[in-house]
Amino acid sequence: MAAAALVATSVAAQAATPADGSVSDTSTTTSWTAGPFAVPNVTGTAGDITCSAATPCDDYTLKVDTPAGYGDGHQLKVSVDWTQAAADFDIYLLDAAGNVLSSSASSAKPETMIVPPDAGTYTVRVVPYAPLGDSIRGTATLTSTPPDPAPSTATRPTYGTYAPPESLSADVHNAGEPSIGVNHQTGAVMYQAYTSTFKATFDDATAPAKATWSDVSATATNGCLGGSTTSLDPILFTDHQTGRTFESQLAGKAALTCYTDDDGTSWHNTTGSGINSGVDHQTIGGGPLPSGASNLPTTSYPNAVYYCSQDIADASCARSLDGGTTYGPAVPMYSLLDCGGLHGHVKVAPDGTVYVPNKGCGANQAVAVSTDAGTTWSVRPNPSSTPGDSDPSVGIGSGGTVYMGYQAADGSARVAVSHDQGRTWQHDQNVGAQLGVKNAVFPAVTAGDDDRAAFAFIGTTTGGNYQDQATFAGVWHLYVATTYDGGQTWGTVDVTPNDPVQRGSICTGGTTCGNDRNLLDFMDITTDADGRVLVGYADGCTAVCASGGAQNYDALASIARQSGGLTLRAAADPQPNLTVASLSTSVSANRTGTATAVLTNTGAATAKGSALRVLLDGVAVGTSPMTDLAPGESRTVTLSLGSRLAKGSSHAVLAVADPDQLVAESDEADNKRATSVTVR
Repeated sequence: MAAAALVATSVAAQAATPADGSVSDTSTTTSWTAGPFAVPNVTGTAGDITCSAATPCDDYTLKVDTPAGYGDGHQLKVSVDWTQAAADFDIYLLDAAGNVLSSSASSAKPETMIVPPDAGTYTVRVVPYAPLGDSIRGTATLTSTPPDPAPSTATRPTYGTYAPPESLSADVHNAGEPSIGVNHQTGAVMYQAYTSTFKATFDDATAPAKATWSDVSATATNGCLGGSTTSLDPILFTDHQTGRTFESQLAGKAALTCYTDDDGTSWHNTTGSGINSGVDHQTIGGGPLPSGASNLPTTSYPNAVYYCSQDIADASCARSLDGGTTYGPAVPMYSLLDCGGLHGHVKVAPDGTVYVPNKGCGANQAVAVSTDAGTTWSVRPNPSSTPGDSDPSVGIGSGGTVYMGYQAADGSARVAVSHDQGRTWQHDQNVGAQLGVKNAVFPAVTAGDDDRAAFAFIGTTTGGNYQDQATFAGVWHLYVATTYDGGQTWGTVDVTPNDPVQRGSICTGGTTCGNDRNLLDFMDITTDADGRVLVGYADGCTAVCASGGAQNYDALASIARQSGGLTLRAAADPQPNLTVASLSTSVSANRTGTATAVLTNTGAATAKGSALRVLLDGVAVGTSPMTDLAPGESRTVTLSLGSRLAKGSSHAVLAVADPDQLVAESDEADNKRATSVTVR
């Protein structure tokens, strides 16, 4: 598995059988074979890929003959497969000048590239990274582009962006692959930037909300004896239910992990990780234990905590049953025969099911799932997906619905939904297409109510090889897609339309990248107690870059916080409020009574199907037709109290807004107004 961002240099390459082939709109498939390969080529791990007798590659010449406009509904899919699960090959697509247009250099089997079907002559280069004497089978196919549902018709949410003051910490500009969490009890937002932990609080009394930042990093002086001074990988997790925040710094097969129960005022030591945990890419998460499981009697902490990481031959998770203070042994989730080692962040469902997503499990992306608190694991792929270069992410709704956001083989931002713990998937769709996004990185997903979720990603409307630092000129922004109907439709917004997150290339190829790996490997997303979405990201384009100047490869700690629109919790939705603003009566000469009332919506949302009813001495005498009232809108209603009322009589008159309680309101206690009428 060589870094996909590296340019493959052409020195010498073997020829496939046959050596060339073609596809067209009338003949859509070609195939070839090559091998067996005995000698590995790992030159990509140290720089550019070199093809020579000592480090072999295999080239296949592919001619694409398609008419103009063919790419509007079609794509070119190139796949290379082999027999042994333990073997590994990488593939690259080169144009006639030798430039790398696309690559697939993961641990997936098969490796797959999806590109626009532009007419031309190309080279498919196969690099035997770990061939084990195996041969390859290649196919190139022109296929129809899968259609996507129409975008959501719901009003798009709005966002504000925030960065800490320069004086807060040296890590303000060292926030690649940040983590974010929210204590639902206090509202404190916790943000991890390398070894620094920042706390942000938001005051919504003003618009836009005002953020106050403080540095609450774990140090020896505030209880974290190991201190947060060095790290191979930083990670942070906040348990919404308990308010406990963990910050962890990778230290090889161990980790320096502390936790706080008071938003960083004090920190507590832990054993850091599980016994024999992995060496890389750790993630911490937690949540309820499944039915029948229980924590250790030595703790009152209600939830399980999981520490997951990848090792050389597998990836594993260790479980803590005492609030993250100690961990048991690391249990393998899968081996490299099942999936690539790198994985996304661990998430725990309300029923205790544990999920860890992976970008390459065979021909698909998948979730590793445990229903018994991490004792055993199953790999459950999304069969509609293709492997990507960025870690996928899952968000889990209040009823257990799983939303998996991922970067597909063609670079697009896609999301799929599962209602059965990842056994089946549906509604798989490209959520960036509605805004013209061609490439996306760093998927991050969160959910609230079971039918509501948000999917954040860094995206660009420029297609092509986004990892080519020499030629790629795309401008990247932060996007968030939101669903309010269980993932059937999504509405996507550009959160930073006037402030690019990056200009040019973004390398997702690992440690062999250049300075365009400034954002590192991922970003994070969460919600507050009201379901408001917050994205923790690093801004790589600041100062003169933000206004159109040269890319400066920054990594500025940044939060995008939802400022308007529906949140991920329906209970926090803006609601209407119907009141009877005034009520008057009159009696005509023939003793016919009339009531006139003003029905007003004082709430923050439209009152659909609002009505008013009038009662005379407790008996309903009339109801107005239903109508919609916008926030602040009023309607005058006139209803008869009856004719030939008895002379000298007095009557109680009551007007009731929403008499049948069909409208959910912010205040159900102010719907009535009473008066009386006397017949002279």
